[in-house]
Amino acid sequence: MSNIYDILEERGFISQVTDQAALKKLLASETITCYIGFDPTAPSLHVGSLLPLMALAHMRNAGHRPIAILGGGTAMIGDPSGKTEMRKMLSEDTIRENGKQLSEQIRKFIGKDGEVIDNANWLLDLSYIAFLRDIGRHFSVNRMLSFESYKIRLEKGLSFLEFNYQLLQAYDFLVLFREHDCKLQMGGDDQWGNIVAGMDLIRRVESKPAYGLTLPLLQTASGEKMGKTAGGAVWLSGVQTKPYDFYQYFRNVDDRDVERFLGFFTFLPMEQVRELGQKQDAELNSAKEVLAHEVTAIVHGQEAADQARAAAQSVFGGQNAGAQGIPTTEISQDRLSQGVLLVDLYAEVGLCKSKSEARRLITQGGARIEDRRVGDINDKLTIEDLTDGTVLIRAGKKKVHRISKK
Repeated sequence: MSNIYDILEERGFISQVTDQAALKKLLASETITCYIGFDPTAPSLHVGSLLPLMALAHMRNAGHRPIAILGGGTAMIGDPSGKTEMRKMLSEDTIRENGKQLSEQIRKFIGKDGEVIDNANWLLDLSYIAFLRDIGRHFSVNRMLSFESYKIRLEKGLSFLEFNYQLLQAYDFLVLFREHDCKLQMGGDDQWGNIVAGMDLIRRVESKPAYGLTLPLLQTASGEKMGKTAGGAVWLSGVQTKPYDFYQYFRNVDDRDVERFLGFFTFLPMEQVRELGQKQDAELNSAKEVLAHEVTAIVHGQEAADQARAAAQSVFGGQNAGAQGIPTTEISQDRLSQGVLLVDLYAEVGLCKSKSEARRLITQGGARIEDRRVGDINDKLTIEDLTDGTVLIRAGKKKVHRISKK
């Protein structure tokens, strides 16, 4: 299929769209510029941001021009969409530094022809009175309050600061329309009201059409938010989430999610996606390995994906070639000689979120040194536990960490 709209639709990306027929015709007839915004509220994006990033990558692959907007300006306020309470305010320096990190991650998806632009460039120097006269007059408070993102927050309290967010995001769309001929804004389903507001602003100010398209807000088949685990968020940063752990997240997805995630998070042809998704029982594990390897290669590179796969096969398949891909912590010989309390160690290396969680894991029989179950919360890891200077400690059946003598 040559029309990117059909490609996105077949792969499950499209949830809501404004003027479907006109947008589909536009995408088939000319090269357009589109954008998605990312607020730099953390030093890394997480797996929940993968769907919009993949949408931009598909647009790029189809020959269109993707723009990623860093919300250096809007992050100063905070988006109330999908939030039950007001976000913590971040300093301008923190937002700027976060933006640098996010920019590097985003460029992997939009390529050399895509652009990463910070909306702080035009928002931070706005004259408030002029903005209200030129932009604010086009917004109806009654209509703004009808959008779900505001209705939800009104129940617990919506600050005037956050109430301005929709005006600023709509203004972003207007600026990009004027300066980059950007005709399409995409975003999650929770951004529908903000996207429509931007389209309406362009129509009122420029008397020209613009378009909006939303992506589904992802949940796993078990009803959990995409990218959330017992250990916290699954980050796209290889520092915050090691490539091995990232690989394992996708290797261990629910059977019911395999075909859907292959469509979302890989560039494999849909014929192959459907074929892999039809596998059953033990054969479905091979489809999960394909999913995990493909998405890890996209985010972390081919070499990291190969190492993560080899490490997983080493740990769970009895092979010995992939130890270098397993998350590893070095501990001094002196410390090992004294013995390291396993409750402390499990929390230290990230196998458990806290010492109390580590105690529960040990008490319930889920902690192991190699294949030996840890039986007491006072047990220690000692130098005698290491073979050839290393040992694997395990949390449950799927989480593993290598301890190496320094």
